[in-house]
Amino acid sequence: MRKVMLFLMFMLVVSASQMALTVYTYESLGWIEESAVGIFEEKYGVDVDVIQLGDGGNVLSRLILEKRNPRADIVIGLDQSLAVKAIEEGILDTYTPKNLSNIARKEYIFDKTGRMYPFDFGAIAIIYDPMRMDSVPVSFEDLKNYKNSLVIQDPRSSSTGQAFLLWTIAIYGENWKTFWTELKPAILTVTSGWSEAFSKFEAGEAPMMVSYATDGAYSYHYYESTQYKAFIPEEGAYLQIEGAAIVKGSKNREDAEKFMDFILSEDFQKEIALNQWMFPVMEVKLPDAFKYAVTPEKIVTIDTDIIAENMEKWISDWEEIMY
Repeated sequence: MRKVMLFLMFMLVVSASQMALTVYTYESLGWIEESAVGIFEEKYGVDVDVIQLGDGGNVLSRLILEKRNPRADIVIGLDQSLAVKAIEEGILDTYTPKNLSNIARKEYIFDKTGRMYPFDFGAIAIIYDPMRMDSVPVSFEDLKNYKNSLVIQDPRSSSTGQAFLLWTIAIYGENWKTFWTELKPAILTVTSGWSEAFSKFEAGEAPMMVSYATDGAYSYHYYESTQYKAFIPEEGAYLQIEGAAIVKGSKNREDAEKFMDFILSEDFQKEIALNQWMFPVMEVKLPDAFKYAVTPEKIVTIDTDIIAENMEKWISDWEEIMY
């Protein structure tokens, strides 16, 4: 009888775990568990399990690894370049959110296949500590003159790092490899992700790092200071747009659809600015701190089809230059 009771208890636990909606995301998007998920759980009576997997590249790798037996129902945080690979691998399912019209501008919708939809965006930028610099670069060309002064993220594992690589390709075109060869002496180190890069930057290991144009807003909000500045090279800014999608093979399809709709609701979107430090894709009131975010005057882009055709080769060429 005791064995039967233990078995029944075990099955109840397994059943409960299977009913929970599983969301894969990267580490610095873990705030959704405290700031947004509770609203969804209360509204729909659905338990949500948020799994944080390092950076965006780590999230994508796990999804590919679990392709034949998916454990996640939702993935949130892949940007337009990582989404290309996810779509190629066939790990995302189609779904059109019921509140799709909440997205303020059609240009934010980067996936033409109807699998991934945007929830936030922001411009990649170089942040710096003016207390540790005698002069400030204004262009990509200027960056080459600052030896061992820049921390970047690895484009093989980091969505921020991959966005920076794409930014330079958008600027330099076929000459991007020459630029990276000349930039290499200015790079102090390459980290696996944004969090590690920021730790090194904040510790004073380097006066510059690849980050986001909203970092000034972050600094003002938390420290009432604008010690760290951000600049966008005069050649133009590159927008990183992050999306969410239902994982193909989701065992909780109905709840997954509800969560996709929730991501494009005001309840979720209003939490983005002060948690994710990106811009929401909906028109919601932004906090005062965002007046310290750098707004790009010029935007450069690369079509997602071109990214799909060339990304692996670009990564391979980058790897050859750096290592």
